[in-house]
Amino acid sequence: MEGGDEQVMSEVHLGCPPHSSAPHISVFTFTAPPTAFQPNVAWDGDHHATCESSALNQCDVGDHVCVEDASRQLNFDKDGDLVLSRRRRNHNKRCLNYRVTIQHNITSSLPLVGLQVWKAALVLVDFVLHKSFMSSDFVDMIAVELGAGTGLLGILLARVLRAIFVTDTGTEVLDNCAINVQINAGALKYCESSVLVRELDWKESWPPKIGASDVEAQQRNSSKYSWSASEVDEAEGASLLFAADVIYSDELTDAFFNIVEKLMSHGSEKVLYLALEKRYNFTLDDLDIVANGYQHFQSYLKDEQEYARLNGTFQPCFVGERINIDQIPQYIKEYERGKDLEIWKICYRKTPHSKSVL
Repeated sequence: MEGGDEQVMSEVHLGCPPHSSAPHISVFTFTAPPTAFQPNVAWDGDHHATCESSALNQCDVGDHVCVEDASRQLNFDKDGDLVLSRRRRNHNKRCLNYRVTIQHNITSSLPLVGLQVWKAALVLVDFVLHKSFMSSDFVDMIAVELGAGTGLLGILLARVLRAIFVTDTGTEVLDNCAINVQINAGALKYCESSVLVRELDWKESWPPKIGASDVEAQQRNSSKYSWSASEVDEAEGASLLFAADVIYSDELTDAFFNIVEKLMSHGSEKVLYLALEKRYNFTLDDLDIVANGYQHFQSYLKDEQEYARLNGTFQPCFVGERINIDQIPQYIKEYERGKDLEIWKICYRKTPHSKSVL
C-alpha cells in the first residue's frame, strides 16, 4: 500500500482526543441476554468467575448487576430488620455484564490501520457474540482471524474457542494486539495461551515460514510472532476463519483471497465470516460515486444458484451468502451501524455440490 504518510481515522474514535499521540484506551461494553448460553462459568458484573449453581440469583444494586448466593447468611440492619435485595421481576434469569479494554491509536497511516478499531470489526463482534450466546456452535473449535488489528474480535472469541490464531503483519500492530490479549485475559477469564498472535503476510505463500525455536524466539524480538510447524498444522485444521474491514484496496483484496484460498485448500473444511463496510468514491471513469472496492470483492464470489449451474464445467470457487444483520442484536453500543455494513458467510467449494456444515 502506498501513501504511508496519509493519516486516517476510524469513525469509532470520533469522540477521542484528536491530537493525542500516545496509545488511547477504550472500553467496549456489552450485556449477555438472560437466555445466553454460558459454557462452564457464570460471570458477575465485575467479571469474577463463579460456579454454575441453582442457588445463584441476580439482583440489582444501583446501576450494577451482581450475582447473589441465595444460600448466604441473611443480613439484618441495626434495628434487627431483615435487609432484602431488590430483585428483577424474573430473578431466575441473569443478565451478565462484560467489558473489554482495547489499546489503540486514534489516527494512523494507511499501512498501520490495524492500530485502530473499525466499525466492521464491531458488527462482526455483535455477530459472534450472538452466535456464542444463542448456541454452542463455536465452543471448543479452532479459528484463524485474518487482519486482526487490535485483536478485539479474537479476544471475545477466546471465551468459547479452544484456540484462535490472531494474525496480522508488522511488529507495531502485532505488539499492540499482544498487549490487548494480555490485559483482557484476567477480566474475561480466557486462557492467554489459547490466543496465539502470529504474523501472516497475505502477499507471501502459505504455509508461512517456520520460525526459530522457543529459546531463540525469546532472544530475538523479530521471531516472537513466528509460526511453529505444529501451529501451522493446527491452523490448517481450523474450522473457522474471521476477517473484518479488510476490503478497501483491490490489491489487498486480491492478496486476501489468495491467502484464504490457500488456507481453505489445506486441512479441514472451513467457513469464513467476513465483515466489511462499503466505501464510496467519485471516479472520473464512472462520473459517479461508486463502491468499486466492494464490486471487486463481489467478483470473487458466486451465489448458490451460480454454483449449481456449474455442473460439468466445475472449477473450485468461493460461494458467498450475505447474512441479514438486521436479525443480529447490537450488543456493542459504542458505534452506529449505518446501512453500509455487511457480513458474509463464505465457503470454498473444491468439489461439485459440496455443502458446508457450519
